[in-house]
Amino acid sequence: MIERMQIYLSETQASSSWAEHTLTTHQGESLTIHIPEPELALERIQKAGRQLSGAGLHPPELAGDNWDVERQWAFAQGYYSAKQNQAPVWSDHDLKDVQELQNRFIAADWVRRKMNTTPEQQSPEQLVSDAAQFLLSASDDISYQFIVGEELNNQDYIGTYHVGRGSDRPPAVLELDYNPTGNPEAPVEAALVGKGITFDSGGYSIKPSEGMLAMKMDMGGAAYVTGALWLAIKRGLNKRVKLYLCCAENLVSGHAYKLGDILEYPNGTSVEVVNTDAEGRLVMADGLYKATQENIPLVIDAATLTGAAHVAVGNDYNAVFSLDDDLADRTLGAAEKECEPHWRLPLAPFHRHRCPSPYADTANSVAVKGGGAGGASNAAGFLSRFVRDNGKGWVHLDLSGALFMKETSLWAAGGSAMGIRTIARLLTD
Repeated sequence: MIERMQIYLSETQASSSWAEHTLTTHQGESLTIHIPEPELALERIQKAGRQLSGAGLHPPELAGDNWDVERQWAFAQGYYSAKQNQAPVWSDHDLKDVQELQNRFIAADWVRRKMNTTPEQQSPEQLVSDAAQFLLSASDDISYQFIVGEELNNQDYIGTYHVGRGSDRPPAVLELDYNPTGNPEAPVEAALVGKGITFDSGGYSIKPSEGMLAMKMDMGGAAYVTGALWLAIKRGLNKRVKLYLCCAENLVSGHAYKLGDILEYPNGTSVEVVNTDAEGRLVMADGLYKATQENIPLVIDAATLTGAAHVAVGNDYNAVFSLDDDLADRTLGAAEKECEPHWRLPLAPFHRHRCPSPYADTANSVAVKGGGAGGASNAAGFLSRFVRDNGKGWVHLDLSGALFMKETSLWAAGGSAMGIRTIARLLTD
């Protein structure tokens, strides 16, 4: 078996009767990926990487002169899988580029491994502990605390406590402070909030078996903001950032929260639970409320929040919601620079009233399968109740492109980490 194959790029079409459809050609111990249409180059390279994954190339070497940073990254994204999580040998024309690629790979690999971890191996406490340790590997300018179990209720993490109280393994929150200034009085410039549902059965609004299978990855938002902060630090982030990971298992038991319960949040908002499977927005409300108490000018939240966003944009994009047009534009601009597809979906002030309740200020959803029409916007509208200044400085990312139930022509099954670079750029820009 060939231990290492050199991978070249050619901007010419393969010379064969099937040239139009030929991605790669072989010659001896080397392989050439053909990219005759520059606008399709990244897609063709990622597809070739996906085809070569698992072919026994340990690891392939990216050779020749046509490999820029994004082309190398596209190959690595396609080549990666849960069983093959080794980076290719990068083209070494520019050592700065190699360092950037290696940092991307470490961050994305951590995110994907956490998302692919079995729910038995990853409790809420394990997730927050692993996130803190991973970020400490990037910088010593970090302090943090864990808030666990009953203490969450005492410290006003109302949603996280109630969503997680049905499990024998307690819910947990990570509050982390990255402060490279050395000044404990330095203003916090940005906050990150991540949804960390380590397993989502749906609770009493229980999911069907096929809908539950991938729910070990419902902690993708927590993984994303952690990986993004790690990458931003490695890119030279020099401003103070706080991180809030709200983590729980949403299970059925005699102690689980129930349909008809009313949760009272510290900002005075009462929420009737009409769907225990709309739990993500309940835990995210905690983090957003905490993050916005300090008048932080930039608040980014990330969550695998709604199936409705996936219906709208598929796995091809992450969905962007904001009441701040300038910030929405900045987010889409950052995504474009990082070659990570994002698409803005509607969010207006009226969306916060689209889940009415006769018993509380709002319900956490509508009692219709999938959240009804406009479900992703209504969920974002719910979250907007827990931020300040009419949503100025806040952007919500519904991570439709974060996970794949099955392998595609571009991605392996499991977590993708597509989007962490966009968040990192928002922080460093």
